[in-house]
Amino acid sequence: MTNPTTYYEPIIGLEIHAELMTNSKMFCGCKVVDSAEAPPNTAVCPVCLGMPGMLPVINRQAVEYALRVALALNCTIQHHNIFARKNYFYPDLPKAYQISQYELPLGVNGWLEIELEDGSSKRIGVRRVHMEEDTGKLTHLEGGGSLVDYNRSGVPLLEIVSEPDIHSGEEARAYGLKIRQILRYLGVNSGDMEKGVLRVEPNISIRPVGSTAFGTRTELKNLNSFKALAEGTAYEIARQAEILNRGGQVVQETRGWHDARRITFSQRSKEEAEDYRYFPEPDLPPLAISDEWIATVRASLPELPDAKVARYQADYGLSAYDARVLTEERAVAAWFETAVAAAPTHAAKTVANWVINNLFALMNEKKQGIEQIQVTPAGLVELIGLVENRTINHNTAKEVLAEMFATGQSAPAIVQASGLAQVSDEAAITAVIANVLAANPDSVTAYLGGKEKLLGFFIGQVMRELHGKGDPAVVNRLLSQTLAARRQA
Repeated sequence: MTNPTTYYEPIIGLEIHAELMTNSKMFCGCKVVDSAEAPPNTAVCPVCLGMPGMLPVINRQAVEYALRVALALNCTIQHHNIFARKNYFYPDLPKAYQISQYELPLGVNGWLEIELEDGSSKRIGVRRVHMEEDTGKLTHLEGGGSLVDYNRSGVPLLEIVSEPDIHSGEEARAYGLKIRQILRYLGVNSGDMEKGVLRVEPNISIRPVGSTAFGTRTELKNLNSFKALAEGTAYEIARQAEILNRGGQVVQETRGWHDARRITFSQRSKEEAEDYRYFPEPDLPPLAISDEWIATVRASLPELPDAKVARYQADYGLSAYDARVLTEERAVAAWFETAVAAAPTHAAKTVANWVINNLFALMNEKKQGIEQIQVTPAGLVELIGLVENRTINHNTAKEVLAEMFATGQSAPAIVQASGLAQVSDEAAITAVIANVLAANPDSVTAYLGGKEKLLGFFIGQVMRELHGKGDPAVVNRLLSQTLAARRQA
C-alpha cells in the first residue's frame, strides 16, 4: 500500500475497555468469574439477565477502582455522576440496553506520558474515564448460529478514552501498554487481552499534512495483542491513504483485524452517539463523589511506574533503561527492592544486573513469573556475596543460580555439595601455570616475541585445568608475572 506519511497525518484516539477485578458484578451480587473457564451461564441472576422489575445497585468497590484509575491518569474527578442507558439490540445484551455513563463521567481531562522507541516522551490527553457494565460473550459456530454466555454480562467495565493525540501505530501501542501497566499496578485489571478482560479499540482517520479538519474515521476491533494494535493501526492508515489517493472517500465504519492475513475488514457501519438514544438510568440515583472519598482513594494509590523509574535512577544510580525494565511489573519491582534492602548499600546496581541479565533469562526459559520462582531476594544477595568475597567466580555463580532456580537450595549449600569453591591458593595455581606453559612451548615463544594477545589463550588453558574454579584475578596476576619473568631471563 501507499506510504501515507508523505502526504497525510494520522489522527488516532484509543478507547480502552478494562474489566475491574471486583468480587461481584457492577449492579448485582453475582460473583465475577473467568468467562473463559467457568461453565457458561452459571454466574447469573435476574438482575444481570435483565428480567422485568429487577433493580440495579451500584458496586462501591467498582467505583473506588474507577477512582484509582482516574486519579492515576491525572483526571479531574467530577463530584456529580449520572448513569445512563445506552440502547442497542444485540444478542449478548440481555436488557437491550447497557448501563453506562455519558454526559457526566467519573473523570475528565487527564493525561499520560508515554515513552517512544527513539527515547523521547509524549503527553497523550485522556478525555474521559467512565464506568459501565460489560456485555455477554458470543461464540459463533462454524456451521451457523451462535451461543451466548451471560457470565460476563454485568461485570464492572471501565472505559478510558484518549484525546486524538496519537499519530502512529507505535504511539498507539506505547499508550496502550502504559495504560495496561498502570491498571496492573493499581490491582484493578490483570491486563490479559487473550481473555478479553482488556480490550483496545483505536479510532483512526487521516488528513492532509497541514490541515486542521478531521477526516472520516474508522474504529478497529478484534485486537488481541498490542502487536496487533500497532500493525492493525498502521495497515488502516495505509488503506485510508490509498483510498484518498485514488480519489475515493473513506467510509465511517467498524472494521475488524484479521490476525492471520494481517488486514482489516468491514464489520458494520459506525454508530453515532445519538443512535444509542442515551437517557439517564431511572433506576439508579446520581452518584455523589465527596472530596473526602477522593482523598482517601488518592492516599491508597501505590507508587506508580514513572515515579519508581525516577526513584530508581536517583536512589540506586540505575540507568533509565534498567529502571524501566525493573519496574515493568509491580511484583518484579517489589522483589528487586526486597533484594536491595538485604544487600550492602552500594550493591543496588549489582543486584539489578543479576536480575536483568541472569534471573530474567531463567524466568523466560522456564516461562515463570517472579511470584513462581524458588530463588528468594535474600538468596540472590547471598549468591552475590559469594562472588564478591571470591568464594566462587562469576561463571560458577551463574551455574549456581541455575541450580537455585531449579531446586530452591541456597547458594552456599550448592557450592559446598558440588565442590565449586574458587581456587585461590597461589601455590596450586602457579603449579598449573607451569604445566600449561610447558605444554605449549611454541605459544610461549610467540608471546615472548610480541604476540601478547596469547595471554587470553593461556588464561583459558589454566582455567580449564582448574575446572573453571580458579580465581580469575589471581590467575591473571600470576600468569602475567611468570611470563614477564621469562621475558627478562
